[in-house]
Parts: sequence; C-alpha cells; structure tokens
Amino acid sequence: MTPTPPDERLDDVEMRLTFLDDAVSSLSDTEMQQSQRLLRLENALVELRRELAALRTSLSEDVRNEPPPPHY
Repeated sequence: MTPTPPDERLDDVEMRLTFLDDAVSSLSDTEMQQSQRLLRLENALVELRRELAALRTSLSEDVRNEPPPPHY
C-alpha cells in the first residue's frame, strides 16, 4: 500500500469539510423550520383551548337558562 500524497489528502479533507458545512447548514435550516412550525402549533393549541373553554361556558349557561321540557 502506497501512502497518499499530501495534496490528495488535503483535497479529500477539503471535500469532506465542504460536505459537512453543507450538512450542518441544511440541518440548521430544517431545525429553524421545525421550530417555527412547533410555535404555530402551540399557538393554535392555545387558541383551541380558549375556544373550548368559551364553548363550555356558553353551553353551561344555556342549559341553566333553558326551561324544563314540557313533560315535567
């Protein structure tokens, strides 16, 4: 087995570094998109909880204000 010349080794290291830089950049973009999506989902959940609470409140008030059915 013959040793690899230093220039070839340097080229290989540079190529690997370029690939790693690209991979890190891609992962960073993906993480940012996922964080934004998670934030939107959390906001939607908060809004749904508010709407559910309001719906429960309005339903419970309606039941109390309704007269009993005529057969009672």
